[in-house]
Amino acid sequence: MADATCNGTHTKKAPPSDAQLFEAQFQELTTELTERDLADPALADSLSRLRDILVYNAPGGKRNRGMSVIGSLRELLPSSQLTQDTVQEALIVGWCIELLQAFFLMSDDIMDGSVTRRGQPCWYKKDGIGLDAINDAFLMEGSIYRLLRRHCRDQPYYVHLLELFTETSFQTELGQALDLMTAPPGQIDLNRFTMERYKAIVKYKTAFYSFYLPVAAAMYMAGIKSEEEHNNAKHILLEMGEFFQIQDDYLDCYGDPAVTGKIGTDIQDNKCSWLVVTALEVMTPKQRAELEACYARHDEASVEKVKALYNTLQMQTLYHKYEDESYRRLQKLIACHAQNLPHSVFLNFAKKIYKRDK
Repeated sequence: MADATCNGTHTKKAPPSDAQLFEAQFQELTTELTERDLADPALADSLSRLRDILVYNAPGGKRNRGMSVIGSLRELLPSSQLTQDTVQEALIVGWCIELLQAFFLMSDDIMDGSVTRRGQPCWYKKDGIGLDAINDAFLMEGSIYRLLRRHCRDQPYYVHLLELFTETSFQTELGQALDLMTAPPGQIDLNRFTMERYKAIVKYKTAFYSFYLPVAAAMYMAGIKSEEEHNNAKHILLEMGEFFQIQDDYLDCYGDPAVTGKIGTDIQDNKCSWLVVTALEVMTPKQRAELEACYARHDEASVEKVKALYNTLQMQTLYHKYEDESYRRLQKLIACHAQNLPHSVFLNFAKKIYKRDK
């Protein structure tokens, strides 16, 4: 076949996808934070450390949260308004959400005594890091606000974004506090594991920052400031966030490690998960005694007994029933609350999470 350039035509290169743009933006923001931000030569070692922290901890996740900012903005604004600058700002805000998650995960791993994260040793477990990782997590958090100031300060939505990030951080930290108090290390008390407590933990620890934050950021960037519209979006997104965490709990026990990329440890780790909370609601006193004897134990026999108990109680069937009900509820919430917002903003999210296997 003749080369297209021989007869005067050129094959047009496809524009980069949002995923490719997002990937490239990380290299740019790392250089910006560590080479173009603070110029004091006395900070060279600290800034080199910051580069290591960013490169090790920020990439590696599924990036659904960060990518949802540009994805949502494309649904909220006509393409004529999506200038190169607007797209770049959305990519930066998306990375700020990824940095926020990395900050939470770095801290969470220390609190939980975790060993691995995203297929590699937790940051604090690396040689020479230890509890210095606490300050490293603060550096990760501080980077968010430097980026927002450098890229969004002159925008009408700047203060809204600052308030959104600080409020969401506080909500997530309250959720983490609830989680830590519900299952303190070395204390097994199944009376604390109620559905009411579980839903509060999920709402504050996961749903706000994972689902509401990226869409709310895109809404502010699109000029949607109405408290009513944000509340409408929140109704829908918090429902999605609750289901997402329940699904995560289910996959921890029933997911295929070859697909999920991790071996579940919620049973051994005394987690207040949807499976144990739901099981407690339907089991007999005899089954409860068996659960109390085996839950939060690290030996394989105890873990297998808990899983056998879950199977007896038909937890897989209960989960699939819950998934179907949640999806129907979500459709109703979208119909009811998203009258002035594109349904695709929420349906795009839903497609990513319902029926997922990792």
